[in-house]
Amino acid sequence: MGCMLASQVHAQQADAPHPVIPDTIEQRIAACTACHGVHGEGTPDSGFFPRLAGKPAGYLARQLKDFQDGLRKYGPMEYTVRQLSPEYMHEIAQYFARQEVPYSRSPMPRLPASALGRGEELVLKGDPSRQIPACAACHGSQLTGVQPDIPGLIGLPYDYISSQLGSWRTRTRASAAPDCMSEIANRLSESDIGAVSAWLAGRELPADMHAQAAGTVTPPLHCGVLGDKGDGA
Repeated sequence: MGCMLASQVHAQQADAPHPVIPDTIEQRIAACTACHGVHGEGTPDSGFFPRLAGKPAGYLARQLKDFQDGLRKYGPMEYTVRQLSPEYMHEIAQYFARQEVPYSRSPMPRLPASALGRGEELVLKGDPSRQIPACAACHGSQLTGVQPDIPGLIGLPYDYISSQLGSWRTRTRASAAPDCMSEIANRLSESDIGAVSAWLAGRELPADMHAQAAGTVTPPLHCGVLGDKGDGA
């Protein structure tokens, strides 16, 4: 009797319709949103997973390709993008670029006023004596990025900014040669990296967080990722 009941249950389960998983972009990027937030808002509390929402689509697509090509090193991301086609990576990038969600501030270390002053100087003016261009020269006057390829820096967590500058120095993050960000990061001292990261993370957010229009900056260094689009980073 028990065997009969068990076989009937098994037959009913076999005949039951399988749940249909919707073929939507939201479902297909579940691996992304599991870490970066439902709308790509990032994890400001931890400072580890960066915001994707609203970043230029060209920049986001390039980062996926850099993980795929091994230029950026982070095992889970390298595995996630391994089999993605260029078209699919652009679709993902465009989805997150369209997302508009509020920014949240993240915890940051307390630094003396002198360090924050140094960070502000480097971000807005650079240091010509060490051939360090201002961050604003490439990333826009409000540091919100420039379409279609240059990301915003404002609103990112301290830990993320400092870790990425460190990654360029240790070559665990790279981009197409000439790699202008690697050049700049290696001209910064460790204290400079802390100062820049803290000033950017603590800066008041501008009213308009959208990236500037294409062609509104002329980067001061030649940068391989921009190809023929400009003379710099």
